[in-house]
Amino acid sequence: MKVKLINYSSYPEQTVACAAKLCYSASSIDDVSKKMDDDSASKFVDMLSEIGHESPMEHAFFTFGIEGVSRSLLAQITRHRMASFSVQSQRYVNEDNFQFVVPPEIEKDLELKNLFLEAMKKDLEYYNKITNILKKKHKKNLIDAGVEDNLADRQAEKKSIEDARFVLPNACTTKMIMTLNARSLMNFFRLRCCNRAQWEINELACRMLALVSEVSPSLFKNAGPPCVNGKCSEGKMSCKEANKVREKIANIKLQKR
Repeated sequence: MKVKLINYSSYPEQTVACAAKLCYSASSIDDVSKKMDDDSASKFVDMLSEIGHESPMEHAFFTFGIEGVSRSLLAQITRHRMASFSVQSQRYVNEDNFQFVVPPEIEKDLELKNLFLEAMKKDLEYYNKITNILKKKHKKNLIDAGVEDNLADRQAEKKSIEDARFVLPNACTTKMIMTLNARSLMNFFRLRCCNRAQWEINELACRMLALVSEVSPSLFKNAGPPCVNGKCSEGKMSCKEANKVREKIANIKLQKR
């Protein structure tokens, strides 16, 4: 897994603080902005967190480059509908040598790992066989229809991998660019930094939290699962390790700083 913060709002904390302060001030936007330095912005963001005024956080955005994650993770992360995604397409990118994610529980058991690797090998074989058969069929039809050879070859491949991809496993890796505003990110961290989140998306969320905490520490001071700032919201499903989670999240926020 590779995660990189590739873009974010200029002065995100000042932007959020100015937007919020404007709600309570008769001053002009210029006057509000001029009076907002790093220290006052940090204090105002803290106040917003205490009173639960989250809508100004929507004015700050963060864009991540994410690689080496599974299609299984993709199915989960796109449930966060307030985020924007651009994802590598299996319709246009040939997966004739696809990479894949091995779950930790399988990785540490040699027998299971060998079975898993054999399954990946079979998936690749079937994908390539189906692609080749379909490509020959489509290319012949295109050439018979008068399409020039090189163009027919490209079009036939696209049409073949469009259908062959159906045999690819959830383990197959993908890459994406993902953009969220700070409010949506806080919600993402509440859900996915929790111990009960699936392991892969939990790891991704924790890496993302480390990155945004480095560039905007005040804005994400209280980010994390509910148990970080209060009690667990999972009820009977709680991991019952709130103290460990609090320590983990605190250490994440201190990374690279």
